[in-house]
Formats: sequence, structure tokens, C-alpha cells
Amino acid sequence: MYDTIIIGSGPAGLSAAVYAKRAALNTVVIEKNYGGTGQIAESERVDNYLGLYGESGFDLGERFRAHAKALGTEFYEGEVTAVLSEADGYRVRLSDGAELQTRTIVYAAGASPRKLCVKGEAEFARKGVSYCAVCDGAFYKDKTVAVIGGGDTALGDALYLANTAKKVYIVHRRDQFRANRLLQERVSNTDNIELILNAVPTEIAGSKRTESLHLIRGGQGETLSVDGIFIAIGTIPNSGILQGLAALSADGYVIAGEDCATSAKGIFAAGDVRTKPLKQVSTAVADGANSILSVTEYLEENGR
Repeated sequence: MYDTIIIGSGPAGLSAAVYAKRAALNTVVIEKNYGGTGQIAESERVDNYLGLYGESGFDLGERFRAHAKALGTEFYEGEVTAVLSEADGYRVRLSDGAELQTRTIVYAAGASPRKLCVKGEAEFARKGVSYCAVCDGAFYKDKTVAVIGGGDTALGDALYLANTAKKVYIVHRRDQFRANRLLQERVSNTDNIELILNAVPTEIAGSKRTESLHLIRGGQGETLSVDGIFIAIGTIPNSGILQGLAALSADGYVIAGEDCATSAKGIFAAGDVRTKPLKQVSTAVADGANSILSVTEYLEENGR
């Protein structure tokens, strides 16, 4: 029986692991992918994590993991398929058939990229359609690409791609971006970025690979000839496992405050999967710390 099981090995989960070991809790981190450090690994550069300016996301994630491992954190590779409530805690069931018992859970499973849901998207996934500019941008040197979205991620992806691509379109359904002003200024000052506003994508087309993006702009059909399309329209929380156990918001995020406590006794949500206004590495790391403080208080109150 573990004191706490941490589900997810991104910044929130790894931070929780560090604080759990410091609190002398018997804990294990369940990671879906071996050696994974979450979506941070896909970020080319992290400029807003205090004291580590300009660190690559991959390197920063590795630092987090090394810290947790140095304290003796136990990792288990597997995908959680169910969380079952029991009299003295929870039973966590994994895809390999294993079942682990725990008094508490820190749920830090993060979120996944939101799909555009247009014709051709699934067909051309990994054949010109990508959800990660840092992962796949190098394949489009001197080519023409489109980034779909209007937030920080979309504009950041466009700026990253503009370093190597010949032409970058930013396609956004509104006439204004949601991204921060600094990113907007950088985009407007980048010669090979062109804005396609008030435009709704309708189809991704091609033969063996992506060749064009069809859209509606101003009530008229339009086609952009592109070699690649990068979709950056937000994320969907990976919260399905908790459905029926803990309260979720209308858009699927686990409802939890700064103490990370959910509506389910002994389950705490940390990182991008929980309801909060700002989803950044810094807030995920803070969640990891806060969740373990809440875990220790819960265990003390319930006779650990």
C-alpha cells in the first residue's frame, strides 16, 4: 500500500515526487511513456521559468526528472485504465494488468492537443499535419507551412517555424489574436509570416502528403498551397479516468483549488489537468508542491 501514487511524469508530477520523497512518503510515479517528462519536452525554449532563462524544454524536463530520481523516486511505466475506490483508499489498475493500492492519488496527467476536426486531418496526420512545431519543424526548411490558432502557442510556433520555413501563414478564425502583445509584435515584425484572419479551415487535402488547406474567409472559399500544417488550437484535459470519481468542469478539467484537493477524498489534481487561469511550467511545479502538502495533511488527519 502506497501513501500516494502520482499519475503523470510532467513538471507537476515530478515536482510532487520531489516533495513526496522529502516528506518521507511511500510513493510511485506512474508514467505512460518511459522516461517521459510531459509536454515540456516539446518546447524548443523556455523563457519564463525563473533562473533558467533560455533552457530547452527537453533539458528542463530532464533536470526535473534527474532531481526526482536523485531522491530515490520509484517510477512505473504503464497506462492507467481505471481508478477504483476502496474502503482504505484507491486501487489503480494499469493496462498491463497490474493493480497498485494507495491511500491517496496525485493526478497530474496533463492535457492533449485539441484536434481541428476537419476532413483530411486524420488522413494526413504525420504526413504534413502536426501538433508540435518543435518536433516536426525541421522537416519544413525552405517550405511553406500554415499554423492554425490565435493563442500564445500558435504565434510561438509560427515564430519558431519562420526561422527555417520559406513562408508561414497564421490562420485564425477571429480578427484579433489572444496571444500576448510581445508575441504579436514579434509576429508583425517577421517578414515571412502572413496573417490569414477571419478564416475557418474546412479541409486538408493532398495526394500522398499534405498539399493544401481549404478555408472560408469573408464568406468565400479560399485555398492555401502548403507543405505542412501545424494545429495549435488548445488542449483537452486527460481527465477521463476520474469521471464519476471527482467533479469535472464543463470542459473536462478537474475542479480543484490551489490546495489541489478535488471533490473526491484523497485525490488531488495538479498541473494542466486542473481548473486554473494560468497553465505554465511554474504553476505546474507549484501544484506539485501544494498537492503533497495537502496529501500529508490528509494522511495525518486520517491516521497514517
